[in-house]
Amino acid sequence: MKHAASRELYQYWNRVRGVEPAPQRSVIEPSDLRRILPDTFILEVSEPARYLVRLAGTRVCAIFGRELKGTDLLDLWQGEDRSAMATLAAAVSQDGAAAVVTVEGLTMREASVACELLLLPLRHGGPAFDRVLGSFAALGRPSWLGSEPVIRQTITSLRLIWPKERPGFFRRKTDFQPDAAPVPLPARSSRRHGHLFVVDGGKQ
Repeated sequence: MKHAASRELYQYWNRVRGVEPAPQRSVIEPSDLRRILPDTFILEVSEPARYLVRLAGTRVCAIFGRELKGTDLLDLWQGEDRSAMATLAAAVSQDGAAAVVTVEGLTMREASVACELLLLPLRHGGPAFDRVLGSFAALGRPSWLGSEPVIRQTITSLRLIWPKERPGFFRRKTDFQPDAAPVPLPARSSRRHGHLFVVDGGKQ
């Protein structure tokens, strides 16, 4: 994870979930996240495959130049990127995976900014992962950010983290094995298997 907000949010989420695959929504305390609260959001997962923004921080909304409450997360993407995000969101909300996505955001005049998106499963009372805690933060601060909205975005890489695993920055050196490189999407050589993509290739 490249952005400090992503790392802090993941560490908090990992701590409050304990031995569970995901924490309950009720244990998330905004005051615990006050430093990164402007970069965070909460989604409500509903059928069929909708991910509605329930709350969004001020810096997240500023990137897009509008209030995001009530927006479907998937509506922020187009074409193959929308399909990839739907697959990724399903892995989070159905399988309890965490997801880190690198994004290139573009304005109307084609100015670009790299951002990092983090998605973490939550439970809202029952066993289902029916909420998602996330962050969306710019990796740089171009002078126009906040005055020119990002109107479209593309995925440049993504990584899934499964609950029983620990990302590299939590491992001891004696446990360390290099993570696989982030998978660029869309992958032309990939094929669909359930709600996941299978990418041809691997070790020779």
